[in-house]
Amino acid sequence: MGSANTTGSAARKARIEQMRRAEQARERRGRVLVIGGSVIAVVALVAGGVFVVKSQSGDDASTAADSKASGNFVTGADGVKTWKGKLGRTHVAKTVKYPTEPPVGGDHNQVWMNCDGDVYTKALNNMNAVHSLEHGAVWVTYNSKASKADVDALAAKVKKTPYTLMSPDDAQADPIMLTAWGHQRTVTGASDPNVDTFLAKFVQGEQTPEPGAACTGGLPQ
Repeated sequence: MGSANTTGSAARKARIEQMRRAEQARERRGRVLVIGGSVIAVVALVAGGVFVVKSQSGDDASTAADSKASGNFVTGADGVKTWKGKLGRTHVAKTVKYPTEPPVGGDHNQVWMNCDGDVYTKALNNMNAVHSLEHGAVWVTYNSKASKADVDALAAKVKKTPYTLMSPDDAQADPIMLTAWGHQRTVTGASDPNVDTFLAKFVQGEQTPEPGAACTGGLPQ
């Protein structure tokens, strides 16, 4: 059993490292595109007679629709709840009202929360955290009923696990919950073996809409 856990952990670390390399390459390409776009913009302004294109935070902010996520949870034999239905993936500026707490997906803000083992002490904006889920992160949340010992132990685990984040959420029903894109479960505490099982399966798991996308360079709260 120990050998299997070690093998699984090594495979997950190798997968995450591969995703990080892909992320770094994508960021380098993005910087090149930004520089190129800036040069073109300056040339256009000097030439004159051009129209200024409205930024996404303008028109889109006023016309974006709230998420209309539809569906319901189906609980598997392993205790993991899977969302069966539609989860939007549109970047919006308006406040999104999600059908679950914490949300497991849906339309979200264009900026993600940093999720490279980041532990937050204040509640997060769901719209930013959902974007982190889209990037393949697992979100650990807890309410006031969770013990300090469990919170501290989970925080230590999250800090050692890339593509995870943790924050309080007093609006959730259970003391400790784990959330990935389209998936969620409750655990009894930090020592619950389902914590490691969930992380092993869903950190950059098959459910990830954008595998390898950044978990850094977003909001630090």
